[in-house]
Amino acid sequence: MAALRVGAVGTGGMFRGAHLPAWLANPDTEVVALCDANEEAAQKIADEHGIPAVYTDYNEMLARENLDIVNVCTPNLFHSEVAVAALKAGKHVFCEKPDAVSPEEAAKMAAAAEESGKVLMVMRNNRFRTVAQFLKAYVQNGHMGEIYTGRCGWIRRRGIPGKGGWFTTKELSGGGPLIDLGVHMIDLALWFMGNPKPVAVSGSTYTKFAETELADSEHSAFGSKQAGGVFDVEDLATGFIRFANGATLALEFSWASNIEQETRFVELRGTKSGFSLNNEDLKLFTEIEGTLCNVQPQIAKKGNGHGDNIHHFVDVVLGRAEPVFKPEQGVDMINILSAIYESAKLGREVRLD
Repeated sequence: MAALRVGAVGTGGMFRGAHLPAWLANPDTEVVALCDANEEAAQKIADEHGIPAVYTDYNEMLARENLDIVNVCTPNLFHSEVAVAALKAGKHVFCEKPDAVSPEEAAKMAAAAEESGKVLMVMRNNRFRTVAQFLKAYVQNGHMGEIYTGRCGWIRRRGIPGKGGWFTTKELSGGGPLIDLGVHMIDLALWFMGNPKPVAVSGSTYTKFAETELADSEHSAFGSKQAGGVFDVEDLATGFIRFANGATLALEFSWASNIEQETRFVELRGTKSGFSLNNEDLKLFTEIEGTLCNVQPQIAKKGNGHGDNIHHFVDVVLGRAEPVFKPEQGVDMINILSAIYESAKLGREVRLD
C-alpha cells in the first residue's frame, strides 16, 4: 500500500517538536509538502528531512499536490479556515488544538467534515498519556460509580508564551491560557466523565502580569516574542461548568500567578471513588472492606501523547480504528470556552442550552 501523502500548513514549534516526528516515524505516512508564511523557515525543515515541496499559500499547495492528509499547525485564527478548505478539497485533516477561535468556526469545521466524509481530528494528546488510558478504563469499568463533580486546571507561576506575538494577540489566538491550556485539561475531564452536554457556564478572567519578563516554565519558549507587541488576552481564568446530567466542573488556568509551582491537574469525584491526577502523579480515593483507602497506582510514564494521537488518526483514516475524538466534541469545547469569556465580560452565568 502506498503511504498516505501529508501536507503541513504551519511549521512552527509545535509542528517541529510534536507533529513532524510522528509523521516521519509512521510507516503509513510520507510528508511531501510544507506551507508557511515564513518560506525560509519551511525550506530549512524541508531540506533537513528531504521534503520535496515548499509553499507560502496553502490554496496553491492544495491545488498542486496530490495529498491525502493536511496537518494544520497555524496560529489559532487560521485553524478553521485551512481545515475547511482542505476538507472541501477532499483531504483528511489533523489539526493542532484549539479547534477554532469561535463556536461558529468550530461548527463550520464539523459540517465540512460531515459533508466531505473525511476524517477531521483535533489534537487531544492528553487522552493518549498512559495514566489517562488507565483512568479511562478505570471509569469505564464502573469503579468510580456516578461522577458528579470535580475540578481541573493548568496553572503556571510565570509561563507566558511568545509575549507580544500571536499567542498574546486575541485576534490571532482567541484568548490567553483558557483557550491555550484549557482545551487540554477540560477535555481530559470531560472525556473521563463521558462527554456530558454542557448547559451553562460562569467565569472570570484577569490580566495582571502583562508587564512581566520573568519566566520559570519551559512552555514560555513557545511562540516568538515581540518587544512592544500586543498583549490583550487574560493571564488567568477561572470558571464553572454545569452539565445536563447535573454534574459540575470547576476550572482554573493561568500563564502567570503567584503560586508555588506549575501544576496541571484533573480531580473527579464519584459515588464509588475519586481520583487526583496532579502532573503525572495519580491517587485514587476509595473504600475497601469498610476502610477508607488511598491507592497510588504504579504507572509507567511515557511521553506526552502527541505521537500516539497522530498514529491513532492514521489508523482511523485507514479504517483500522474508531475515532476517539469526534468533531462535535470540539464544537462543545469551543462553546464552553467562548461562553466563559462571555460570562467574564457580562459578569453573570451564560446558558448554552
